[in-house]
Amino acid sequence: MHLISILTHICPAKMVALPKSINSLTRLASTSAGGKHKVVVIGAAGLSAANQVYNAFKAQGKALADGDVAIVDANKNHDYQPGWTLVGSGLASKESYRRPVSSLIGKQFAHIPQNAAGFEPGANQVVLADGSKIGYDYLIVGAGLQINWDNIKGLSAALADPSKSKISSIYSYETADKTWDLIRAFKGEGEAIFTQPFGVIKCAGAPQKINYMADYWWKSQNQKNHSTFITGMPTMFSVPHYSKALDALRQEKGIDALFNTNLVEVRPESKTAVFEVLAGEEQGKKIEKEFGLLHAVPPMGPLKAIKESPLADSAGWVDVDQGTLQHKKYENVFSLGDCSSLPTSKTAAAITGQSPVLTHNLVTLMETGKIGDAIYDGYTSCPLFTGRGSLLLAEFKYGAERKETFGKFVDQSVPNRLFYHLTKDVFPRAYFTKMLKGEWYGPRSIFPPQYLPQPQ
Repeated sequence: MHLISILTHICPAKMVALPKSINSLTRLASTSAGGKHKVVVIGAAGLSAANQVYNAFKAQGKALADGDVAIVDANKNHDYQPGWTLVGSGLASKESYRRPVSSLIGKQFAHIPQNAAGFEPGANQVVLADGSKIGYDYLIVGAGLQINWDNIKGLSAALADPSKSKISSIYSYETADKTWDLIRAFKGEGEAIFTQPFGVIKCAGAPQKINYMADYWWKSQNQKNHSTFITGMPTMFSVPHYSKALDALRQEKGIDALFNTNLVEVRPESKTAVFEVLAGEEQGKKIEKEFGLLHAVPPMGPLKAIKESPLADSAGWVDVDQGTLQHKKYENVFSLGDCSSLPTSKTAAAITGQSPVLTHNLVTLMETGKIGDAIYDGYTSCPLFTGRGSLLLAEFKYGAERKETFGKFVDQSVPNRLFYHLTKDVFPRAYFTKMLKGEWYGPRSIFPPQYLPQPQ
């Protein structure tokens, strides 16, 4: 990775702060539902792939017509969700990581401001929330996943008033900043508990990141607050190399841990959290723990519209080939990101590795009738904040095998300041100015793989 080149492209010399809204960008009036498009993209998370597909045709002198590509997304705003750890740590405002969806969608795209309510891949149609349908020649599904707040009894009600319940979560725009309020106000009145659910979640490192950041803050204020990380998973992290390093780091910080233990209920009135043991001799046993502060991460799963559609596998995710990202049954359907069945960590970094592969394979299919030969190796990244000024950069691919950008130069399992500032100061800017525009290519950063058109 050519770090100087990356910083030059992303951060101009004057380092002017990004505006909170990008009204100066060309905005496209919303397109009414109905009709048919060459490519329909479900979810603004698919903007990276949408832009790469459009740019690939343009580079060949075969530019798609305005409206040939449609973006289906009902959200008014799009958030840089990896930044919510920084919001919960008091290092950024949640507003700084939010942009109007309309400002991110180029004039060459049609914008349909609805959500997909169903899929009819046999008829090449998407059913929208209002019951209308749109047709497509090719479909890209990047719709994200469902956060199941109500699967933990009492959690939704508790999050309505964090200052009273002493319960919050960085997994919600509404409560990310409330997490910092609780951390800053906590003076050791009981135990601080940080949880992670069993199963697939987005950004699986975030539940422990916020624990480390809280611990750092308390120690910087000379407060001897005790915290416990309680996870439904059997280890600290899915990749053994990083898991070992993180477990040692946790112990060094004096943070206790319980594994295979899932949060199932909160009782704000008595400041009690109820957990279920998932494995071992006490499997099925319920444990009650009192808390003074609780950071809760809810279980997550596939969206109902996908889970109940012909696109889904048995678990409810879009059933795609893990190498080509093409649907296993419907050859004109592709998927990436959190909603896909790809067996890798669900992160924004993963999408940067998936988009170029999807783009090449889809564009080749559109031009020749045969899918391209690009293969996604499962690359993903999880930057783990371990304190203010330090970060462990986990990068890996399928099979929990490390795929590190800086591994030849430093031990990435050891937190350092460079990774901290890249993640805190560079990556949020790159997300809006490069990634969503289709100009960030996984571990290659701003340099596209050879099978994509090269910048002139």
